[in-house]
Amino acid sequence: MAKGMKIIAFISTILFVGFLVWQILYPNSVALSLAITLGTIAYHFLMRLLVGTSINCIFKNNIDYNQLWFKPRKFEKKLYKLLRVRKWTKNIPTYSPETFDITKHSWEEIARATAQAEIVHEVIILFSFLPLLLIIPFGTPLVFILTSLGASLFDSIFVIAQRYNRPKIVAYLNRLKKKAE
Repeated sequence: MAKGMKIIAFISTILFVGFLVWQILYPNSVALSLAITLGTIAYHFLMRLLVGTSINCIFKNNIDYNQLWFKPRKFEKKLYKLLRVRKWTKNIPTYSPETFDITKHSWEEIARATAQAEIVHEVIILFSFLPLLLIIPFGTPLVFILTSLGASLFDSIFVIAQRYNRPKIVAYLNRLKKKAE
């Protein structure tokens, strides 16, 4: 998935620049529409890569998953049941599957990685709405609203998956710790 994201980010950025230059040299609605669309796509992919890389550089999968922010909320179990998270959470793509590989990492490291992944996707959700500022200079509010909503909903899937899986991992970790004592 990482390679695919990087390729899409690169290609959409190159195409965005090309259509932007076309729009500047020969102003027309087709070039402007394509520049806006490709610019939005490039933004969303580049932003995801930059947020993930930045947070990884800062925290290095060493976040305390016992902090209040990561504790399950009372409503979550009902929400997960309603959304049938158990059925689909195993099938979502992972940017870096080796981060969650039990043969390469301890359960403690994986629990920390889930906390970091949650933060990454929560920040991405916030940044997904930055393109709304482009409504003012470019108009076309529907395009920016729909792409921002779609992008934020997409990343909420990953937040839900981390919040769904982490309590199970932590419970397993606690059982292991009790056995060791």
